[in-house]
Amino acid sequence: MFSHVTVGTSKLTRALRFYDAALAPLGITRRNTYKAAASYAPQGHAGTNHPFWVVRPLDGAAATAGNGVTVAFDAASRAAVDAFHAAALAAGGKDEGPPGLRAHYHPNYYGAYVRDPDRNKICVVCHKAEQARVA
Repeated sequence: MFSHVTVGTSKLTRALRFYDAALAPLGITRRNTYKAAASYAPQGHAGTNHPFWVVRPLDGAAATAGNGVTVAFDAASRAAVDAFHAAALAAGGKDEGPPGLRAHYHPNYYGAYVRDPDRNKICVVCHKAEQARVA
């Protein structure tokens, strides 16, 4: 349904340090870096456009976070959600909701929320039921 999603930044270098670290646990890596933007995609992405971009606003004004906007990434496991949250905080993100179940969305919604250094709200969520651990 979507071609791509962008978030704005006023300090590209700082934002790229954050996203390189925070998205790594999800298998999402930076693919291209330009003077005013960078793109990210998961391993094996075969599309013609990378799905996530960090950009300086085209109008030259400071980036601002949208009120009510959240960019959500799908995680393969709850452990990946936990790893994202820890990596995001270590890379300068601010906690907006620690990893955990949010059953008000649905019984298996396990997510975590952070604000990036430009105050964009980022979520990572696993929609799968927790698998039983093998001893």
